[in-house]
Amino acid sequence: MKHNVAVILPCYNEEAAIAQTVASFRAALPGATIYVYDNNSRDRTIEVAREAGAVVRSERMQGKGNVVRRMFADIDADIYVMADGDATYDATSAPAMVARLVEEGLDMIVGTRVHEEAEAYRRGHVLGNKLMTGFLAGLFGRSFTDIFSGYRVFSRRFVKSFPVLSSGFEIETEISVHALELKMPVGEVETTYFARLEGSVSKLNTYRDGFRILRVIVQLYRIERPMLFFGWIAALFAALAVVLSIPLAITYAQTGLVPRFPTAILATGLMILASLNLFAGLILDTVVHGRREVRRLAYLGQRAPHADPEEKVSNFVPGLTPREAAE
Repeated sequence: MKHNVAVILPCYNEEAAIAQTVASFRAALPGATIYVYDNNSRDRTIEVAREAGAVVRSERMQGKGNVVRRMFADIDADIYVMADGDATYDATSAPAMVARLVEEGLDMIVGTRVHEEAEAYRRGHVLGNKLMTGFLAGLFGRSFTDIFSGYRVFSRRFVKSFPVLSSGFEIETEISVHALELKMPVGEVETTYFARLEGSVSKLNTYRDGFRILRVIVQLYRIERPMLFFGWIAALFAALAVVLSIPLAITYAQTGLVPRFPTAILATGLMILASLNLFAGLILDTVVHGRREVRRLAYLGQRAPHADPEEKVSNFVPGLTPREAAE
């Protein structure tokens, strides 16, 4: 059985780099179909990509998350290789990433970026990546080395079970959380990260997009871990109520009176809020469990990317077995 490989490239104003990106992935994965999804570019990205031989399509809703949602919905393949159209990712790493996915039966391979040029990866982005990666690990128990990498290889069952909700650059975070929540088998492969070509400009804003990603992590934690999220809020309200009520209880024990009614009312209100948050967490936890089961069933409904041990994965590495390609 040969695996149908699709290279998917979301693009926005990448006229300077898209031709080289398409050419490098065609050389690395000669049997793959290369798709370029343009996101309202104001330059000649569409024309250049089409001239380079890519299948070009468009997504009018602005934002990388919207483009990824469209690509995952439209394209039917066994294996998906996703990268940016700015020629910063090393296409020669793709065959080994695909081979490892197939050989080990994984659902996602993350291309962990290794850079030697200072211009390739700004210091603010490096620091932000480390902080967010640690934060995600603290919330969900485990994480990846590089959660913001846009260079990933997916199985069909990952793509077709992933309900993309993000609209912007926070899509990589949502992808990581989806894999962690469904406990999918995943892996990482180090890959070189290059500086942008002359004329290619980054669309990332360190602080604006950093805050957006942080907000998405908190939202996903609320959605995926409601018992813990609302449980912490309930514990905070309950602790405040107890602290406020202790002097009242002591006074009542000594005199039989409750002289500070406003404090007593406040403590009662805080305890009511604590109870409401606790029950909200319990109810939502049941809902999330059901949603997770549905996603898991959608995941199990797709075929796994396994290869026969003797199979030649000739459509992406001619003449090599997955193990040989990975080496």
